[in-house]
Amino acid sequence: MNTDIKAVHFTMNDDVRGYLNKKIERIHNAESMIVDLIITIKKEKDFDAEATVNFRWGVSIHVKEEDFDITEAIDKMMDKLELKITKEKEKVKEKR
Repeated sequence: MNTDIKAVHFTMNDDVRGYLNKKIERIHNAESMIVDLIITIKKEKDFDAEATVNFRWGVSIHVKEEDFDITEAIDKMMDKLELKITKEKEKVKEKR
């Protein structure tokens, strides 16, 4: 799994990067099915956390969350992402 983390309009400190990496470990069980995980966090009025997951069978998933607190935005985004990855895994299992 290739992981790309980008910070736009702010500098991401080591604490936030470590927090995000800890959250990414939650999807470790789907790592063999994921080709790319692209996370972009933007600072505008509040924080926009976006993630795109590219599966090896060609399906892409995109989630976006925003919050005034960066850790809350990351939490919400990872919750949605984990749910969508689980649904996609179930779809693939059903087709087999």
